[in-house]
Amino acid sequence: MTTSTRGTRVPAVLVLEDGRTFRGRAYGAVGETFGEAVFSTGMTGYQETLTDPSYHRQVVVMTAPHVGNTGVNDEDPESGRIWVAGYVVRDPARVPSNWRSRRTLDEELAAQGVVGISGIDTRALTRHLRERGAMRVGIFSGDAVADDAALLAKVQAAPQMKGADLAAEVATTEPYVVPAIGERKFTVAAVDLGIKGMTPHRMAERGIEVHVLPATATAEEVYAVNPDGVFFSNGPGDPATADGPVSVMQAVLARKTPLFGICFGNQILGRALGFGTYKLKYGHRGINQPVQDRTTGKVEVTAHNHGFAVDAPLDTVSDTPYGRAEVSHVCLNDNVVEGLQLLDQPAFSVQYHPEAAAGPHDAAYLFDRFVSLMEAERA
Repeated sequence: MTTSTRGTRVPAVLVLEDGRTFRGRAYGAVGETFGEAVFSTGMTGYQETLTDPSYHRQVVVMTAPHVGNTGVNDEDPESGRIWVAGYVVRDPARVPSNWRSRRTLDEELAAQGVVGISGIDTRALTRHLRERGAMRVGIFSGDAVADDAALLAKVQAAPQMKGADLAAEVATTEPYVVPAIGERKFTVAAVDLGIKGMTPHRMAERGIEVHVLPATATAEEVYAVNPDGVFFSNGPGDPATADGPVSVMQAVLARKTPLFGICFGNQILGRALGFGTYKLKYGHRGINQPVQDRTTGKVEVTAHNHGFAVDAPLDTVSDTPYGRAEVSHVCLNDNVVEGLQLLDQPAFSVQYHPEAAAGPHDAAYLFDRFVSLMEAERA
């Protein structure tokens, strides 16, 4: 049972699985929620963050202190609902101010049953997660508040993110088509592992008709749309569980169809090529992560949301069943693999979000690179 907190000061408590506790006020819905505590460093774009399916089963801590300033509009969501399991802010806006605003963020969270907490020291919480790593967390407010030991037991009983198979829980259940804007130049089959709405739109802007398919799509269903290229989207969960998408990608690689993957799709490509994946200590989330494109030397400021990464050698070319592969992009903060490319066929991927919703547009060229691969294949 959840209710709105607007205009009230309902007490709330946040409990981490290691016992660290923060007390504040309820924000959004009143009740209880559980998930993996992660932090996002973006100073704007909270609507896109909340509605990104990759945040399924995660409680997002906003490092920016002021959240909700521009309210909520009906144009910026990346999917049909809020996906975060819970929301943590320090100083929520009392009155939103933006010409597109239709309602407050607090009202939107309450309407969708998202339990949150405000008024806590999010800097201290973020530093704790950086030192100890992402971990399970619970937010409790109203009648859900109990003694700390009982709340901690609930948190420690919640499922972990490692080993979680979540893509099918957020993906479309039925195929749909995003038509090309203007002349249709190419057809792409997009495997939805948690796709954001702006991603097929970016392809449509380039004359691509995008056939969005469920996460459970088979190779036969992918090729039934007669694609010029195949795309694997972002999404939540542990890539070690994604055996189905990995086998589909291997079928695509075997046919040497132009291929592009982002985020979860990058991890799927890594597995398809024979590399391992692993869980990062606290992941990369936000719209200000520096990445170098090793093919050009250019440094990009990019949008990220991932807690797992590909374990591939940074400085050597690897032999795979589908030809030579190399790391094409690397994070300049911690040397995490941020992109892969094959040297003997048209396939590449990146670990971040080039659709830039929300976020910088430095990586928009990657959609053009995908178009170039399809043009070269056609020629």
